[in-house]
Amino acid sequence: MILPRVYPITDTEISGLSHAEQVRRLIGGGATLIQLREKRKPAREFFSDAAECISIAQASGVKIMINDRVDVALALGADGVHLGQTDMPVNAARHLLGPDRIIGFSTHNLEQVRAALTLPIDYLAFGPIFGTTTKANPDPVAGVDQLRQTSALAGSLPVVAIGGITRENAPEAVSAGADAVAVISTILANPLRISGNLQDLIAVIR
Repeated sequence: MILPRVYPITDTEISGLSHAEQVRRLIGGGATLIQLREKRKPAREFFSDAAECISIAQASGVKIMINDRVDVALALGADGVHLGQTDMPVNAARHLLGPDRIIGFSTHNLEQVRAALTLPIDYLAFGPIFGTTTKANPDPVAGVDQLRQTSALAGSLPVVAIGGITRENAPEAVSAGADAVAVISTILANPLRISGNLQDLIAVIR
């Protein structure tokens, strides 16, 4: 698959906005693929918000990925899921979702990258490339050198750099071989600037 250069991820706590409102603003800034990430809300509340997101996105031809929750993605007809090391096994998710949905998978070191390359995934996320405050217990910083090695190992499989990505360091991640950069705080921290922040980031790595 071909990923957009910037892959925004929603967060209600950082932005102070519903996922649906974030999706509206991200689409306004040029997003074509958005991941909904919800670690705190009850499943019923997230389900309702995610359903609205998918309706908004489909009207604009934008794809929606669901973080972790294969059940929500399946029930709502989302475009795919993004799975972590402790989520549902990728093979099980692929069996449930079928061959056409997108599956992304997070890795944090080269051993995990090598294991991931045997799985039926559409892209590989690697990080944190830089220090991040988005996760309560982040994995050790992997750094640009390991990102470069990951890109070499992945071959034609797209690689998404994640973790501490800013306007200043995003070009460095792309130069190291990342096909896309995943961003949360850089875009969402000022909710009034979500569209503009995304446009700015797209412009520096276009």
